[in-house]
This record gives sequence, structure tokens and C-alpha cells, in this order.
Amino acid sequence: MVVKLYKRTFYSDLSNQITFIMKTKIGFAFLFIFILTLSVKSQTTSDTTLVNIETVDGNEFIGQIVNEDSLKIVLKTEKLGEISIFRSDIKRHKIVEVQQIKDGKYWFPNPQSTRYFWSPNGYGLKQGEGYYQNIWVLWNQFAYGLSDNFSIGGGIIPLFLFGGAPTPVFLTTKFSIPVVENKFSLGLGAFAGTVLGEEETGFGILYGLSTFGTPDNNVTVGMGYGFAGGEWAKSPMINVNGMFRVSSRGYFIT
Repeated sequence: MVVKLYKRTFYSDLSNQITFIMKTKIGFAFLFIFILTLSVKSQTTSDTTLVNIETVDGNEFIGQIVNEDSLKIVLKTEKLGEISIFRSDIKRHKIVEVQQIKDGKYWFPNPQSTRYFWSPNGYGLKQGEGYYQNIWVLWNQFAYGLSDNFSIGGGIIPLFLFGGAPTPVFLTTKFSIPVVENKFSLGLGAFAGTVLGEEETGFGILYGLSTFGTPDNNVTVGMGYGFAGGEWAKSPMINVNGMFRVSSRGYFIT
């Protein structure tokens, strides 16, 4: 009786273990299938992603990559159909962001996204990006991104062209902090200059910025303390600016 009871207990335990192992294997199988499904779905999404390819001769093509190898990329475009582009002819290759497609049309990245007419905003230049800005002929300014978060620049108002008049020159720096990508960004910076041809004419401002909105549509509230002639301002300056993109090449800017 003891032997029979032992055998019955042994086989019962063995059956339970086998059942547990089978359930575990089935669970892992379902988990594997789920992960595989996500992988296939991700691959399908990647395959339908729009890309922007710029060639060395200045042409740009937008479409979906249908095939590629070590020599060329086959791109399916809306107007030209499938075209083959040799990798040796490609200057730049990047994914088109969702917000760059408006009513089925591609809007190139906003070249004015880091500044307004006179004031900067919280968005920064990417590493290696730069710009030159001219306002009313005399205002000349440039900036260059040393990293994705830090840029430097400078400018000149060339009054020396008019009979050797004193000429203002200035330097700028800006540190950008993306708090929420493409929604909210902070900026800290400095603007410092002098007037060549005159004495004790140093001027500038230290400022902070909060930019709300996307690089295409945003509002910025800024505050800064200015200095001139060796003295700091007794109260801060408050500045409010806005930018609203109405087309691929049109903006309302303050």
C-alpha cells in the first residue's frame, strides 16, 4: 500500500511538472510570436518611411526606399516613379519627419526656426548648421552650431563704408535646452558688442528664453539684463515674439 501510494504521488507530481513545463513553453512560444509580429510590423513601418535624398548636383528626391544595395538606392517617388540613385552621387540622406508633410506635400525644414527678425528663440542650430542673415542691407549677422545645443555667432553694421563712421560689431552665444522635443525649449545666451572708432562703447545683454510650440509655429517669452557704458540696467527687459508658418515658403514673424 505504501509503495502504491508513493508511486501515485510520484506520477502525480511528475504530471504536474510536465504540465507546468508545457504551459511555460507555450507561454514562451506566444511571447516569441508576439515579439516577431512587432518586429515585422516595425520593419513594414520602416519600409514605408519617407526619405529625402539630396544629390551632389543639388537635386532633391522624396519617396520610399523599395530596394538598396552597396551601390545604389531605388526610390519610389510620387511624380517620377521608381528611380535609381548611386550612393556615390548622394550628398545627404535623411528621414522626412511627419510634421514636414502638410496636406500631402513636403515642407522643407524651417530655415528661420532658431530666431525671429531681431531676437533668438529657444531652439538651437544642429551641429554643423549655420546661417547668414541680412536685414535692411546694413545689419549683417551669422551663426554656427558647434553642437546640437550650443552655437556662436557675430555681426557687423558696416557704417565705415560711409565716410569712416564708427562701426558697431558684436558677438553672440546661445545654449539651447530641448525640454520636450519640438514642443518646448529653453535658451540661455549672451549678446556683447562695441562700436569701433569710439571709446567706452561696450554694450550687450544676458538673457533667458522659453519657447512654446513647434519650430514652425511658436511663441517665445524672454527676459534679459542689458549693460552699456560699463553699467548694468536696473530692471530687466521683457520680450515676446511669435512665428507662424503659413506655407512652405511663407511666415508671419515678429
